[in-house]
Amino acid sequence: MGETHGSTEEHHNPDLYEIRLKGHLDDRWIYRFEGLSLTHESDGTTILTVQVVDQPALHGVLRKVRDLGLPLVSVLQLDPNQANGPNGNENKNPNHSKKKETNL
Repeated sequence: MGETHGSTEEHHNPDLYEIRLKGHLDDRWIYRFEGLSLTHESDGTTILTVQVVDQPALHGVLRKVRDLGLPLVSVLQLDPNQANGPNGNENKNPNHSKKKETNL
């Protein structure tokens, strides 16, 4: 008795996501997305890069986007090696995708 069974998710490394929004997010919204990387792209979109421990955490970030009425363009799960920069990825094939699209 008293034996606990750990789930595999307890030891799961955080996932990295790129959330693309239509338009450039004003600096006044940055406080709502503390801990996230925010990048304004030349195509007029804003990219939020977030590391989350599980799907409920990702849904929490997406809920903030929804509640603020921000137009969502896409959500992509990034390869964890991409977070280490181009030298962190051992696959040197330029045709290999570093992103995995997450269906909404």
